[in-house]
Amino acid sequence: MNLLERLTFFIKDNSLFEADDKILLTVSGGRDSMLLTFLLAKAGYQIAIAHCNFKLRGAESDLDESLVRDFAEAHGIPFYVRHFDTEQIASERGISIQMAARELRYSWFEELREALSFDKIAVAQHLNDHIETVLLNLSRGTGLQGLQGIQAKRDRLIRPLLFLKAEEVLHYVQEYQIPYRDDQSNFSTKYARNKVRIDIIPQFKKMQPDFERIFEQNIAHFKESYALLQQFITPLRNDLFIKEQEVWIIEKEKLRKHITDLPLLYELFSPFCFSKSVLTDLQSCFDKESGRLFQSEGYDLLLDRDFLIIREKEYKQEDETIITSETKSVSWRNYSFCCDYSHDVSIVRDKQIAKIDANLLIFPLTLRAWKTGDYFYPLGMTGRKKLSDLFNNYKVNVFEKGNVPILINGNGDIIWVANYQLDNRYKISGNTNKVFILSCK
Repeated sequence: MNLLERLTFFIKDNSLFEADDKILLTVSGGRDSMLLTFLLAKAGYQIAIAHCNFKLRGAESDLDESLVRDFAEAHGIPFYVRHFDTEQIASERGISIQMAARELRYSWFEELREALSFDKIAVAQHLNDHIETVLLNLSRGTGLQGLQGIQAKRDRLIRPLLFLKAEEVLHYVQEYQIPYRDDQSNFSTKYARNKVRIDIIPQFKKMQPDFERIFEQNIAHFKESYALLQQFITPLRNDLFIKEQEVWIIEKEKLRKHITDLPLLYELFSPFCFSKSVLTDLQSCFDKESGRLFQSEGYDLLLDRDFLIIREKEYKQEDETIITSETKSVSWRNYSFCCDYSHDVSIVRDKQIAKIDANLLIFPLTLRAWKTGDYFYPLGMTGRKKLSDLFNNYKVNVFEKGNVPILINGNGDIIWVANYQLDNRYKISGNTNKVFILSCK
């Protein structure tokens, strides 16, 4: 088979997309993404190009963009580009530049796909990327899931070049005289993936010249073993892990009979990437330390009184919402608030409504999340109380308390813990002649 026939066979064999689907290609300007663009254009598929300029290599980044733009114009392919201040965004989020670039590009690709009604997003990773991923996972410690490497299809993300070796990619871009640019950082062995590609894989090839194809067969065996294991694990996980909105809930009593089986726990929790050392800690304090928090790279696990609760990590910055004397309605996270004034000084016993002495307010007011050390003077009580103690009394777990709206006066006082309790200093009294009403949904 020639190259186009091999590509067509791989697309059909893996059900990557249909002939009339619209495909958004992620094109960096490197040899693999330029080859994929050339082949899909030659085959007559409906394609467009998305290029990210991360502004990390000065003029080199701009030259990459120019090459991809010129190729798109020469072949009549729609071209979309987005510039990112990657270093600043990485600093703001407290993550590595590589992780920031990954989050930015995939977020933009999906945004573009939805806006322009593309069916699939194509990434030009090849067989050697597949093998490098498995070797990296092995070096870091992994189970069977990590030995599956890169999937040819995951939701709307497809990888049509996974059947090609790196040396074949180079051969074909030279044969078809396809322009491309090499990112010089790909040749530095200070990065782990580059070290695997440049130093380690060539040593395997000295022992076994057809190393890539043999390793590809091994990955296929790993996938088969993993699929067999999942026939047992998946029904059990579906029974234990109950999805409720943005979290997963696990009843401790249902998990108890499995808690001593570490290999089973590892597979049950594998979608959330908790390491065996973390799960060992979970075993040791399963009935001892309610409120303990466990973490993986992407998830938090809370050991609560009767449940385990898992949620995806939140990377959003601290957010605050301002309420002025003229505000009628406002939102904060998943809550909406309505503001009004009245001369009705009757008491309302609804925790979602705060009736406050308007003459005591100093605008603007602020809605924000709880902070360590926050305290107030609860209505109906004498003395002050820490919000952390209030939350403990109401059995509010660590995930929930971070999303409780706290109303702050202009002088810094806490006026209202929304949906829980008003501060005694701001209640309606015999001297109140104007009431500020704030209702929360």
